[in-house]
Amino acid sequence: MNRDPASGSTLPSSAPVVVIGAGYAGLSAALSLHEHGVPALVLEAADRVGGRIRTERTSSGVLVDHGGQWVGPTQRHMLSWADRFGCATFPTCDAGEHLEVWHDGTLRRYAGDGPEGAPGLAEYAEATRRIDALARRVDTANPGGTAEAWDWDSETVHTFFRRTVPSAPARRRLDLAVQGVWAMEPREISVLHLLFYVAAAGGFAQLMDTRGAAQDARFVAGAQAPALAAAAHLGRSVVLGTPVTAVEQGAGGAVVHTPAGTMRAERVVVATSPPATAAIRFRPALPMPRARWLQRSVMGDVAKVHAAYRRPFWRDAGLSGVASLYTADAAGVVFDNSPPGAEHGVLVAFVYGDRLRRWSALPAVQRREEVLHTLDRLFGTEAREPVEYLEKIWPDDAWARGGYAANPAPGAWTAHGASGWREPCGPIHWAGTETASRWNGYMDGAISSGERAAREVLEALR
Repeated sequence: MNRDPASGSTLPSSAPVVVIGAGYAGLSAALSLHEHGVPALVLEAADRVGGRIRTERTSSGVLVDHGGQWVGPTQRHMLSWADRFGCATFPTCDAGEHLEVWHDGTLRRYAGDGPEGAPGLAEYAEATRRIDALARRVDTANPGGTAEAWDWDSETVHTFFRRTVPSAPARRRLDLAVQGVWAMEPREISVLHLLFYVAAAGGFAQLMDTRGAAQDARFVAGAQAPALAAAAHLGRSVVLGTPVTAVEQGAGGAVVHTPAGTMRAERVVVATSPPATAAIRFRPALPMPRARWLQRSVMGDVAKVHAAYRRPFWRDAGLSGVASLYTADAAGVVFDNSPPGAEHGVLVAFVYGDRLRRWSALPAVQRREEVLHTLDRLFGTEAREPVEYLEKIWPDDAWARGGYAANPAPGAWTAHGASGWREPCGPIHWAGTETASRWNGYMDGAISSGERAAREVLEALR
């Protein structure tokens, strides 16, 4: 038996299955295996479950989600967990007028899809319709096998927009959409990956809209609540503070190495972010397609900044708290993140891509000042005086190393996707939202990926 120094608990010397990572993917794999009578031990490096989902109760009593937070009506795996564990949701607040700050400083208030007569709106809508039409041609089970894959994977989204969208204002809107959804710049992802991601969500509007789409609802107790409930259900099968340093394949399975000692397992499910997975030493080395896929899967650059107030004062002015900024501000998008009873007011600002790289290098005082200056410009001087101000810069996270998800570099789908994306390597199976065919990059995709990996394990064990 090996003793885990972080928890004081005792690790068994062997288990039928070891799951690495206690985010939604790892917890989902373990739950599925337990339900089929196969014990699985979950080893988590951090001191909490949830992975890229983290809920915090602040000193003023407000719950904020530093990572993923929303759920939509077609995300059936996530909603099933919500029902199973009694985790209530509530509609995202978007009542009132939204704000748009154009690159020349023009501030517009609007209701609906966009400011009437604003530059580039019609052309943007037409471009998204073309994207949807192309996305319907992608094989989501094997994106690299799509008929047009080589052409699409060889072109960046940046050049695609400039080649196919003549309107510069429409391209500005599309660029912000990419930054907001992928937390990357259009030059960093391929057209194939964009189209696959859109197809996996069921359409471009599903990624962008609030009501009836990906941002439809939030969890009353925070988005980490279902993960905490699942971990409680699994009980002592989840061990925190136990990073896996190496996985060694051998006769009859694998040996998993941790600072607390080693464990033998017939099967291993790796459910960590691609950078964290790449940090594990695999012996023998992973097949080249899988190793290259991990090396070329790049986490997005994103920070979430919460400003908490005594009340949602912007609603008094008929504002929804939703804003889009096509300026040099650090924040690209702002949402009302207040609790369901509005006993407090919370605004959340997202900092993406190039904006994040510039802003995160500033001293903390300057970062705060810049965000609060933006909120002041949007919602008035009261926005400069939050009760609490909190930042979560995801590239600084020790285990996630970015967010929301990893995106394959241009050319990776066609060069390495066929066997490098999620095909098992001997006794090692792969989970994680990046391996999902449906709602890739989301909590729902993480859960479905864990269920898929569990099915692979069950079939192998039989």
